[in-house]
Amino acid sequence: MTSQPDRLTTNKLKWVTMVLMLSGAAIGCETVPYTDRSQLVVVPQSQASQMGEQAFQQILSDPKIKQSQSPQEQEAVQRVAERIIQAARESKFAEDAKTFNWEVIVIKDDQTKNAFALPGGKIAVYTGIFPVAKNDAGLAAILGHEVVHALARHASERMSQEVLAQAGLTAAAVGLGASGAGPGVGQAAMAALGLGTRVGVLLPYSRTHESEADSIGLILAATAGYDPQEAVRVWQRMQQGGEGAPQEFLSTHPSHETRIKRLTEAMPEALTIYRNVEHAPENQLPAVNP
Repeated sequence: MTSQPDRLTTNKLKWVTMVLMLSGAAIGCETVPYTDRSQLVVVPQSQASQMGEQAFQQILSDPKIKQSQSPQEQEAVQRVAERIIQAARESKFAEDAKTFNWEVIVIKDDQTKNAFALPGGKIAVYTGIFPVAKNDAGLAAILGHEVVHALARHASERMSQEVLAQAGLTAAAVGLGASGAGPGVGQAAMAALGLGTRVGVLLPYSRTHESEADSIGLILAATAGYDPQEAVRVWQRMQQGGEGAPQEFLSTHPSHETRIKRLTEAMPEALTIYRNVEHAPENQLPAVNP
């Protein structure tokens, strides 16, 4: 006769197995345009866009976030963003890019070197990134990168990975309990599994997303009429101010050296595109006081 704890353990294992099988079945069902990389995405784009909209509204309502009131700063970001968005609408991501409700804001924070694009097309640029971008082409490289994160469904993929990782750890926990391992052994093993999952699986995927956004972002920037070679110079400038960055092994981003190397390798395709499109006007970004 099966005891109650045994039945609970069996039910947990069945549930975990079902989750892993269903999630695993999704692998390969979608591929990323341009790179043809298979990706696991269980969150619909409509739901991801809704989450992006909610996050964006939270940012706008945060009293600590101040939007720039400078016409020069706003115009600089808008003119580049508009060309990147149009390039996205002409890209292999056109289906999503045409349905996104694009919106662009400039956050007045001269200390923060950052920009992001949320699922659904919400873009924010911190003025602290201006000295790194330096000019329109540099900002195009940055915005191209961020827009690809949204178009390639990287956020949805990360959420799917987190679900799989949690399901795997739950299965391991059930297995450890069923094997009769003592509580001290079980806790230590689970801690090791957690670290191993984070470093071995989740972080490398994040670095993959970053590299993918870099290479496809080059194509968007070039299609928009911006010199893609400025992307390398952007990361060289970022490298100069990147002291104290974590080692690549424990970082969610590639090292600056790795990034520059991969951008250089992807440059020929982007340059071919750039030579065959109308070039965008060359402008310097407004000066800020970081």
